[in-house]
Amino acid sequence: MKTNKLILAFAATLISAGTFAQTVDEIVDKHVAALGGLDKIKSINTLVVERSLAVQGMEIPNKTILVVGKSFRNESTVMGNSMVQVVDDSKGWMIRPTMMGGTGEPEDMPADVVKQQLSSLDPFGGLVNYKEKGNKVELVGKEQIDKKDVFHLKMTTAEGQTMDEYVDANTYLITKIKTSMNGQEGEIDLSDYKEVDGVKFPNTMDVSNAQMGTMSFITNKIAVNPPVDQAIFKKPVK
Repeated sequence: MKTNKLILAFAATLISAGTFAQTVDEIVDKHVAALGGLDKIKSINTLVVERSLAVQGMEIPNKTILVVGKSFRNESTVMGNSMVQVVDDSKGWMIRPTMMGGTGEPEDMPADVVKQQLSSLDPFGGLVNYKEKGNKVELVGKEQIDKKDVFHLKMTTAEGQTMDEYVDANTYLITKIKTSMNGQEGEIDLSDYKEVDGVKFPNTMDVSNAQMGTMSFITNKIAVNPPVDQAIFKKPVK
């Protein structure tokens, strides 16, 4: 009798695990469909995104040039000073103005900063094709954020970084991401999704942490698959 109970308990565990995995995949599949579908997403090779960054009462123009999965260049102008961050083939360099503790000249990006920036190479997030990327996704449960039902997913990337992603139970678009880097908790609120060439992008991103406060990124323009000169990712030689 005891053996039969153990067998039944084990079988129930397997069934529960199978149902759980299907639930995660169902949510992720609906999320991918809500973005525009996997075929549309995979057809995007380059992006140029122009944003305005609102921080501490200042409006800072920001431009990101991206070759999906390979390279990105992020440029901002702060009080007349240029700030540049580039990652190309898992290596990085940057230009920091003197007012921000830099030299105003190109310098190598520290390895830990490069690691933090690698997620920027994937503009659609780690849930899309998560198995191929080596990510693991767990369904924590169904919760409410701002009186709206959301699915709380915990994702662990192939590099070991964990983040909590909240998927709207109605639209299946991500509304919030919580993550921790170097011991600092951070949140990203995503809203105002708009479609560009058949794919939805969040047009408002509010990024907050204890050290920096809150920064709001408002998207002004997105260009899909424009030509990109690879030379812009190469570190200038003095």
